[in-house]
Amino acid sequence: MTAMAESREGKEDRKRRTEPVSGSGLLHIIGIGPGAVDQMTMEAYGAIENCDVIAGYQVYVDMVKDRFPGKKIITTAMRREEERCILALEEAAKGAKVAFICSGDAGVYGLAGLIYEAAQDYPSVEIRAIPGVTAALSGAARLGAPLIHDFAVISLSDLMTRWETIEKRLRMAAEGDFAIVLYNPSSRKRAGYLQKACDILLETLSPDRVCGTVRNIGREGEEVRICTLAQLRGRQVDMFTTVFIGNSSTKQIGDKMVTPRGYARER
Repeated sequence: MTAMAESREGKEDRKRRTEPVSGSGLLHIIGIGPGAVDQMTMEAYGAIENCDVIAGYQVYVDMVKDRFPGKKIITTAMRREEERCILALEEAAKGAKVAFICSGDAGVYGLAGLIYEAAQDYPSVEIRAIPGVTAALSGAARLGAPLIHDFAVISLSDLMTRWETIEKRLRMAAEGDFAIVLYNPSSRKRAGYLQKACDILLETLSPDRVCGTVRNIGREGEEVRICTLAQLRGRQVDMFTTVFIGNSSTKQIGDKMVTPRGYARER
């Protein structure tokens, strides 16, 4: 195929995707939580059970597909999120009931927003969002009660957010004395990002600030650790790790990380 023919084909493909699609169907955007079936909400489980199609990132679909046999499966690899959304919407436009799944909650660093944007070209498809348990909540439960008071959730991935913006958010959260949850703390291409984040936080916070990490939340090989901010700086983490930094009141009680709500002051 010549470059000119490829260019024409690409233009036709984009044209098809921007033209409204007729037909009707239902697409559930479903947060499946940490991944274990028993950690889904009953609403999420029921929606997947009653669907015709399961769509999502291959890793997440693999977590649940054995519990829901007989479904059509649609998956794409990492960095092909828009294509994944379009494929799911096209199935729904044909009249199918589609379960579009994300880990955690689809509205927290998930694809719910992208689905709603793409669905403008599929006006007859009904979209319903079903919440899931995001890593901030499931990880906090493993650690104890680190998020009892106000907290901020910040992703360290600079794939879609400039690092300068991430730095600003880290500083503001530290200055506001929020407990902080860090998503996407490290990867092969971002091996030193957690250390960089800790250095920023250490500009304001004490090295003794109570912190915690939870890896593989609710999955095989789960690891829960409590440490100080100074110790956290040297920890090796990956994309399956969620990081928690306490506020100035957070303390370690036994093997738990606890942030008091302040009930003693109310009495």
